[in-house]
Amino acid sequence: MTIGENLTEFGGLPVRDFDSTKGIEDPAGISYRVRLDWDDYDKGVKFAEVLAKFLGDPKLGEVKSFVIGAWAPESDSNSESIIRAIVEAQDKLQGLEHLFFGDITFEEQEISWILQSDISPLFGALPNLRTLRVRGADGLKLTPLPHAHLREFALESGGLPSDVIRAALACEFPELEHLELWLGDDGYGWDGNVKLFDDLLAGKLFPKLKYLGLRDSMIADDIAEAIAAAPILERIEVLDLSMGTLGDKGVEALTQSPQIGKLKKLDIHHHYASTEKTQALAAAVNELDAGDPEEPDVDDGEEYRYVAVAE
Repeated sequence: MTIGENLTEFGGLPVRDFDSTKGIEDPAGISYRVRLDWDDYDKGVKFAEVLAKFLGDPKLGEVKSFVIGAWAPESDSNSESIIRAIVEAQDKLQGLEHLFFGDITFEEQEISWILQSDISPLFGALPNLRTLRVRGADGLKLTPLPHAHLREFALESGGLPSDVIRAALACEFPELEHLELWLGDDGYGWDGNVKLFDDLLAGKLFPKLKYLGLRDSMIADDIAEAIAAAPILERIEVLDLSMGTLGDKGVEALTQSPQIGKLKKLDIHHHYASTEKTQALAAAVNELDAGDPEEPDVDDGEEYRYVAVAE
């Protein structure tokens, strides 16, 4: 699987590319996306100039949802200057509730090539943010900090470093309902293990959490086994282990969990489990998405499973 399409909806609003010749026309009804396409690149348009026009628009203070798309064709251009520009415009962004940082398809830039930076300043600059989704983990940094209103936090990557995961789990988000981490492959930045999630699975973090997504993981079986016996199942409504390498071992552990039936939904799509095991799991849960079954590659008797998003 690759990310082949840009967002069409975000923050409950349709996404439209920002046209700097028209400005912000419908701040309450559109989630504006600032990006450069290939024609812009060829014409020499600078992302910083388009972003400056957006952030300087007189209607910026009315914008509720904002999407940052592709900002540079060169792989050595990170997000630091973009974050700095947002922070400098923070007085006019106090009403912003939803931010997607990195709506970039594989044709624009592979997820492992997206260069991020320290996103920590966004939390202080945007105190009314409800949703923050960030795509790309190369260069990504995060300092543990509080945010009073954040409800959805997602880090999409082909390989999420353990230091970023530790920082995310150490943040104080009392209103957080949706936590989504794409863990990825060890060839693209993942360097952790299931012990990273001990406190999370013990139910010690994020008291209002309803959705937990530990997605795109090459250790999906280990995570499933840990979750099957974990207190977190007592209070979340949706568990998302999709896009990873989940197989019979992990599915069987979930099926045998006495708490699994309390979930409203379990998502394991893109998995490597047998039909027999997924049917047994379906009988144990209220709703199961077990679509996109995969077959492992076999070479010299060794099985190889792959996450959905890596490079």
